Amino acid sequence: MNPANLPFDLENMLQGLRIWVECESPTWDANAVNGMLDLAARDMAIMGATIERISGRQGFGGCIRARFPHPKFGEPGILIAGHMDTVHPVGTIETLKWRRDGERCYGPAICDMKGGNYLSLEAIRQLARASFTTPLPITVLFTPDEEVGTPSTRDIIEAEAARNKYALVPEPARPRNGVVTGRYAIARFNLEAIGKPSHSGATLSNGRSAIREMARKIVTIDEMTGPDCTFSVGIVHGGQWVNCVASSCTGEALSMAKRQQDLDAGIERMLALSGTENDVTFKVTRGVTRPVWEPNAGTMALYEKAKAIAKTVGIGDLVHGSAGGGSDGNFTGAMGIPTLDGLGVHGADMHTLNEYIEVESLVERGRLMAGLLATLD
Repeated sequence: MNPANLPFDLENMLQGLRIWVECESPTWDANAVNGMLDLAARDMAIMGATIERISGRQGFGGCIRARFPHPKFGEPGILIAGHMDTVHPVGTIETLKWRRDGERCYGPAICDMKGGNYLSLEAIRQLARASFTTPLPITVLFTPDEEVGTPSTRDIIEAEAARNKYALVPEPARPRNGVVTGRYAIARFNLEAIGKPSHSGATLSNGRSAIREMARKIVTIDEMTGPDCTFSVGIVHGGQWVNCVASSCTGEALSMAKRQQDLDAGIERMLALSGTENDVTFKVTRGVTRPVWEPNAGTMALYEKAKAIAKTVGIGDLVHGSAGGGSDGNFTGAMGIPTLDGLGVHGADMHTLNEYIEVESLVERGRLMAGLLATLD
């Protein structure tokens, strides 16, 4: 079976993807994420999949696990892992409206990663319509919390990966026709400064500003960045009244490194910032962590197979590499499961109000995904 001959229809794919994109699903809105998962579950049920809903926890939405009909149903096979949560709050669709402009199509989360999730289902659909039975059974797992580090579903992803031979992750494609064969390690931190309140007009000197201390620490954290490990603060909340010296301020920081030992050292440096100075207490606590994923022989063999398929479907030379920015591939890859990431659409400006995909990549990457599903054994 040559995936180049499968009749992927770009216009039909765009129509289906539009429904997904216009169903906004920000991570922190569990009902919205569950609504998106309902749409995906409906599509896969029509395709004949057995759908299982897994309840959410920690305030997040749930998960969907779909197993497609196969003679080896229940045996180790291929896991397609994707997330349905987005960074875009409800209402973004009014600003970043769905629109097609030549070779580009715009919309919130269209590239990261609803486009990749959709083309994965279309690949399964096309193989089924061709009456082709894949060598291995296929499981699709859609999750609700990747954009905040996967705090509630890491155990589900790892458990499902352990039941399968391969993991395919349709996160956005890398530039120059790239896929991902490794990812950097990432750690998140919760920051808190605790000061002393006072009236900022009448008794300013009696207070100790938590905001001021947080500002000092932000500069310190940013200046810790070096070639082996990066540090950044991305969220800060502090104060309630402008005429009160702020007694509390909170924040969140992120650190990233190419090697696990560098991240571990960075974690120690961050935790060492905790302490009391100038009557203000500063606390750093660990948040979620993504382990470094370094490619093993299984992952590289998987890449070589994808590279050969890419040539047969007319994509050309498929390049690979490790990437910054985490994904759930960090978990499956670190487990030693042969994992190929970055199998989704080409596009740019993810997480912004200009997010778009290159529309032809829906079909190109759909054929690549179909080729992998059709040949992995």
